[in-house]
Amino acid sequence: MKIAVIGTGYVGLVTGTCLAETGNTVTCVDIDEQKVHKLKNGKIPIYEPNLNNLFQRNIAQKRLFFTTQLEEGIKDAKLIFLALPTPPGDDGSADLSYILSVAKDLGKIINNYKVIIDKSTVPVGTAEKVTKVIKENSNVEFDVVSNPEFLREGFAVEDFMKPERVVVGTSSEKAKILMEELYQPFLRQGNPILFMDEKSAELTKYASNSFLATKITFMNEIANYCEMIGADVDMVRKGMGTDSRIGKRFLFSGIGYGGSCFPKDVKALKKAGQIENYQFKIIDAVMKVNDIQKMSLVKKVKSYFGEDLKGKRFALWGLAFKPETDDIREAPSLSIIKELTDFGAEIVSYDPEAMDNVRDMLGDKIQYSDNGLDALIDVDALLIATEWSAFRNPDFNLMHSLMKSPIIFDGRNLYSLESMENKNFYYQSVGRKVINNLNK
Repeated sequence: MKIAVIGTGYVGLVTGTCLAETGNTVTCVDIDEQKVHKLKNGKIPIYEPNLNNLFQRNIAQKRLFFTTQLEEGIKDAKLIFLALPTPPGDDGSADLSYILSVAKDLGKIINNYKVIIDKSTVPVGTAEKVTKVIKENSNVEFDVVSNPEFLREGFAVEDFMKPERVVVGTSSEKAKILMEELYQPFLRQGNPILFMDEKSAELTKYASNSFLATKITFMNEIANYCEMIGADVDMVRKGMGTDSRIGKRFLFSGIGYGGSCFPKDVKALKKAGQIENYQFKIIDAVMKVNDIQKMSLVKKVKSYFGEDLKGKRFALWGLAFKPETDDIREAPSLSIIKELTDFGAEIVSYDPEAMDNVRDMLGDKIQYSDNGLDALIDVDALLIATEWSAFRNPDFNLMHSLMKSPIIFDGRNLYSLESMENKNFYYQSVGRKVINNLNK
């Protein structure tokens, strides 16, 4: 098939590359001339495991193309994916201006049947709005389909190539046949393609992300209670996760969720409910608890060192909101940095992928280390905000010798309590007992 993907952000680039990998000819369109120039020259602007290999292969095989010209990009395409930003407004609602602007432009230039596919995360009713805008500018037959993405950063290629399910919202039999043909190569293991109405498809994405955010937040509440009563959240998690009704995933406690999806989608669902005069009480609680949880590590630091942190130097391992990505959007690390520096602390950070993004945002407000161990030199404590694999099995003896004070505040429970019992550290994690071996 000939396909156009409008927008070369995270979703658009992964979508275009993976669709090209199954033999389709894909043209990606973006108004950013500098970005398109880099893409044409084989340079991708994001870090995502396994994406670069597919990207380079499909450029070499002349299945993946890039342009800044919308008319050129969609000219021969039967399917047009809209992978455009829907940033939250001040009130939390999704901003559809990018999507509706492109829809207007498409209406003016399409001259034969096209399927316009909303790949972006959009509120209920967006397909109707896109249809209305195109109809106002075109007399050509077309269909608008809702096809939300379910890509986990760090696993996006795997999620696209081997999806657990594909959700397609359409009332058109013609569009349904084309979408089934497009996705068949990705569903050879028998995972389903779920056809439904457009509104249900749009809501499925918001409902899924909001439920996962709720699951994470619930476990963080349990972890906070465990600290108060002396229980171990890891044991509670295992006891819960073996129940097939609950499942093992998204039960790990920590310092809150972040990223480009969960915070934005939870806010957007809340706002969508308000528009209909419906209050999502659970969603309200999730948002409030997550904001508090992002500060939980700072609260522990202040409890140990006191409110005045002037002259204190802390190492911060992890800046990305999760491992295997350079995405810092809504990352707990940013909240930690702001709070600690506001109270006078000095921070030296390390992250395998996200330091350039933080440097672009914060400049020299904090320091940046070339590796995790160098960040520990003469620090009063180490804070861990992202569970990168590189942090899981460090040389604790070397760490001890480098640090001014061998103190660790672990926001991701990277180390077992059993292993830390045998090390001369003060170790405080989330939802578990404090280990204090400094006087041994």
